[in-house]
Amino acid sequence: MSDVFEFDRDGLGVWSDPERFEVMRERIAEYAAATNDPIAAHLAGDVASPVFAIVPAFEALMMPAVEVVPMDIFGRITHGEQDFHFHRPIKPGDVLVSKGRVIGWETKSSGALIYIHLTCEDEVSGDIVNEQYLSAFFRGVDAGEKVGDAMPVVADYTDIKTTSPFAKASHHVDDDQTFRYAPASGDPVPLHLDEDVAKDAGLPGIIAHGLCTMAMASWGVLTEVANSDVARVRRFAVRFSKFVFPGDDLETRIWNVGTADGVTTYAFETVRGTDVVLSNGIAEIKES
Repeated sequence: MSDVFEFDRDGLGVWSDPERFEVMRERIAEYAAATNDPIAAHLAGDVASPVFAIVPAFEALMMPAVEVVPMDIFGRITHGEQDFHFHRPIKPGDVLVSKGRVIGWETKSSGALIYIHLTCEDEVSGDIVNEQYLSAFFRGVDAGEKVGDAMPVVADYTDIKTTSPFAKASHHVDDDQTFRYAPASGDPVPLHLDEDVAKDAGLPGIIAHGLCTMAMASWGVLTEVANSDVARVRRFAVRFSKFVFPGDDLETRIWNVGTADGVTTYAFETVRGTDVVLSNGIAEIKES
């Protein structure tokens, strides 16, 4: 049985206050190191990795949901999907302004999904640097009928995944990964840092940040199909399917879906043994 909660329709489509973020070379490098990123330009802080885009937007990430979702169910929240649309890479010296809005929500069989849209702009030019869509899942919650819009659909490319992957990349989640990722990303959620909190939530122990796993997949894709050039990434999206734990060994499997208008689409998934931990992965890479 799900618990019935009323989400506040007055918050639908309302933009949060802008959040300003100054991009420092050291922060870019710290994030790369915290995600075991091997790409030299990221580690030097010359240019940010794709998933670093969450860092300037993190304060704007949940503020829209606060206006819609009852506060007493926030302890049930998990990340469902993340979909980045890139206009250009983030570089040191950028001053970025992010804001977000809830675009809709719906109830599924095991809980409620809320959909959030974020924009990140260059403060000086006003140009869009990236847009992000994400879903947050509230387990065991009934939010009633569908309201508003869902986030963009990410194709699962089930058929192509029955063939041999175009490329593969390996990753290892270090024992101290979450303790390095939390300060680098600005994400202090205790499920990733406190064993007792994680066990009280029914987990066997602390879990890795989903976006850390996504960042590992991103450098895997970049190194295998984009010559490690983040400027070629136009879209990068995943569904978070299973929890990842410190000590896990992961593999990202990549398939070439095809090229259109100078952009190649790659489907990917990240696995731990037979468990798919990141599903519905898609990367759109501009041809060099």
